Amino acid sequence: MSELPTSAGQRVLPTPPRAATPAQLVAWALERFGTSRLVVTTAFGMEGCALLDMIAAHRQAVTVVYLDTHFFFPETHRLRERLAARYPHLVFENRGTALTPDEQAARYGAELWRRDPDHCCALRKVGPMRQALRGAELWMTALMRSQSPTRAALRPVEWDEQYALLKVNPLADWDRSAVWAYVQEHGVPYNELHGRGYPTIGCTHCTAPVAGSAPGSYTRVGRWADTAKTECGLHVPASPPAGAAGQ
Repeated sequence: MSELPTSAGQRVLPTPPRAATPAQLVAWALERFGTSRLVVTTAFGMEGCALLDMIAAHRQAVTVVYLDTHFFFPETHRLRERLAARYPHLVFENRGTALTPDEQAARYGAELWRRDPDHCCALRKVGPMRQALRGAELWMTALMRSQSPTRAALRPVEWDEQYALLKVNPLADWDRSAVWAYVQEHGVPYNELHGRGYPTIGCTHCTAPVAGSAPGSYTRVGRWADTAKTECGLHVPASPPAGAAGQ
């Protein structure tokens, strides 16, 4: 990864168009950086589906990385097939771990996700993502500031210290209601579990439905229930934006 220029000790981040919409941010990123060293990632949540629709509108061959943790819901696998059929220009690539659940249990003990969920996420998400992003220059995600306090400092364009690359978050300014409106307007496929009380969707063992949840509402309450854990570790909060330079 080539380093960004610096000014007064700060990395000089590329500046997207002022007040750009998510679709305009996608267009800007594709035009400015191309696709050769771009990696788009998705966990097949509703936000990711909306982002994929915006990317697919440009009809370019774009790699979409996902991490099959071996604990996907069957509905998530079906959604991946629907998205691949709808968006033939997108190249879906599973970069998940080869470690099977049985191998994990033999090596680390049964039900690691219950005893040490951070370790389980490190094995099945963080480590594989580090490998998937190796050699990439731009990472595009469907993260939003509104999703959780740990994402409140999210910016549309930022430097990711954990993976040492530029990160573009076109949906940073949106919330679930905006995503839901987009999905409905454009007929975007989304996980059927959203209609069964699952506001977010991760692994089977660590995701539960939330009473009263509807597709247009978002909460992370159903993730890692009865623990203090709220993030899998893929997205470390960005450093404060104060003093960041732009170009």
